[in-house]
Order: sequence, then structure tokens, then C-alpha cells
Amino acid sequence: MSKIYNFGAGPAKLPEEVYEIIRNELTNFENSGISLLETSHRTSTYMNLNVEVQNVVRRLLDVPANYKILFLAGGGLGQFAAVPLNLISRTGTADYVVTGAWSAKAAKEAKKYGKVNMVLPATDRYVDIPDQSTWNLDPNASYVHICTNETIHGVEFDFIPDTKGVPLVADMSSNFMSKKVDVSKFGVIYGGAQKNIGTSGVALVIVREDLLNQALPICPSLLDWTANFKMDSILNTPPMFAIYIMGRVLQWIERQGGLDAMAELATKKASLIYNIVEESNGFYYAPVAKNVRSKMNIPFRIGSEGNAALEKEFLKGAEALGLIQLKGHRDVGGIRASTHNAVTLEEVETLAKYMKDFYKTHSK
Repeated sequence: MSKIYNFGAGPAKLPEEVYEIIRNELTNFENSGISLLETSHRTSTYMNLNVEVQNVVRRLLDVPANYKILFLAGGGLGQFAAVPLNLISRTGTADYVVTGAWSAKAAKEAKKYGKVNMVLPATDRYVDIPDQSTWNLDPNASYVHICTNETIHGVEFDFIPDTKGVPLVADMSSNFMSKKVDVSKFGVIYGGAQKNIGTSGVALVIVREDLLNQALPICPSLLDWTANFKMDSILNTPPMFAIYIMGRVLQWIERQGGLDAMAELATKKASLIYNIVEESNGFYYAPVAKNVRSKMNIPFRIGSEGNAALEKEFLKGAEALGLIQLKGHRDVGGIRASTHNAVTLEEVETLAKYMKDFYKTHSK
């Protein structure tokens, strides 16, 4: 079979080295004689893995001691409900900074549990992040929620907002572990694993300990951060295999040089694509403002209005070369290249060459 170049937004590509590790450990995990897939979550074998994965998260992000690390079922979408259920009780209201489809979904979910203040004016065109001086923040909010990288629209925060002491909550699903962040500036960081750090089925949550013990009475135990912390993320049978894969991916990141190396690689990969767009004399068009263009998810069109026929031809030609999952999200159309951590520079160079060749053929 010819090589496949997977630019899917998620579940995204996993490192090939990790596949080899999984293959070797699949039927005999940690010399137990059986697979992790059939191992009890109460055994020392799994409990040791649970601690091991927490430790690698703490090392990579320099997580301060007063933050707790949780592995929860339900992915990022489950945390859209968990955030208000665990935090909104203090004042009954929360601020949501909506910069794309996923932060909009998070705000919609939060409205079920309290009052949501929309920090930015409503729009259906997410191409920028307004200057913070224009934000309508509520000093009475229980927390301020942002999505640091919008997978669909390709908008990525290049700064940490100043929330004037109100806890900052960040959905980092799409750019988790792609660069260093100052965890101490956040009250909560969370994200589904299936973009940069593993496969679907588990959410990684990092929560400051003073934000525990605030859950609404209606909060299900499965989403209650305090209940899960007290049981060390083994409140029930956790998504063990997804947690295991996340751990092996995070260890791979460490071996590659950690988050500084991931950030350097992300910049190189994204620059390859954006430079071609900028140098194409308008043939390719990236709608997002340059200062907030995502390094993980790169949406672009052929022509500023999107030439549907040419885009269809582009995608067909790409698939013929093994360049797959480049079709833009159904909500926005066009083309999207996701260049998460496991996507290699060589793979992005192959896409860049195809983009150049397609431009030469069709720009006349």
C-alpha cells in the first residue's frame, strides 16, 4: 500500500513509533501476561500506569503542585457540561469568549446550568480575536471560558487573557502539548485527547485545587472533578486504553525534546502552508487574521469566495497521492490541513509540493 499522509483534524495521526510500542505491548502489558484491554482498573499494574501518565503531564507542562490532574470519560464535549457543573455555583454566572464553533457549543451547554455572559458580539464569521480592551467581561463571573484553538475555523489565541482575578478556564483540545503554557495563569485547562496527545475517549483535565468542592448538587459523579480527584481518576472503570495511549504519546513527546521541540516543529509546518497561500497571488486564500492563525488547523480556500469546482478537484488529486482528510469542516467548507504533533515535517512538505503543483497547473 502506498504511503498515506493523514491531515485529519481528529482523531488525528498518532506517532508511528507509538504504534510500534502499542503493537508490542498489546497482548502482554508490563509482563502481566495479559492485555491492558482485559486488566482490572483496580490492579497495581493499572494504578502504576495511572500515576505514570499523571507524572509525564506534570513534567511536560511544569504543572504546579497545587493543580490536580484528572483523566475523565466523555472527551472535550463532556467537559462543556462539567465546567459549569463544577464552577458556576459561586455566582451563578460565567463569561464565555466565543471565537469559533467549539467555544460557541461550550457556551450553549453552559446555559443549561446558569447565566452565560457573551463577552464578544455575536457573529457567524470567526476570523479574528478582538482586542481584549473591547471585551465585555463581568467581574461577578464565576469563571471566564476560552477555546485556545478553534479546530474548525483555525483561530488560535496568541496571548493569555487578563481576567482580573476571575478563574480562566481553557479548552485546549486542539493545541494541548503543542507548546509550553504557564499553567499558573489558568484555573482549569482541559481537552479531548484525540488531536495532539492520543485517541478519542478521554479528556485530560488540570484543575487548581481551590476550585474543587464547588460542584452543583445536580452534577453527576462521573463529571464531578472533586469526586474523581478523591478516587485518583478511578471512580469507576476509566477509559484505560485511551489513557494508556495518551501516556505513550506524551512519553514520545518527551523523547522528541519536549514542548519546545513541538512548538518549533509546529511553526515550521504551519509556515510552509501559510507561505504558499501568501505567495499564490490570491489563488489560495486563508480567511483568518495573520496574528491568530492556528498552527494546528489551517483552513484555506481556492479563491477568496471559494471555487467549489477547483476545491473538489484539489481534494480528489490530493487523495490520489495519499493526502487524506483535507476536506474542510462541513460548517465552513473549503480545505483544512491539520498539522498536529505527530504529522511530520516531511509529510507537510509533500502537501506543500502538491499545493505548488496545483497552483502552477490551475492559476493560468
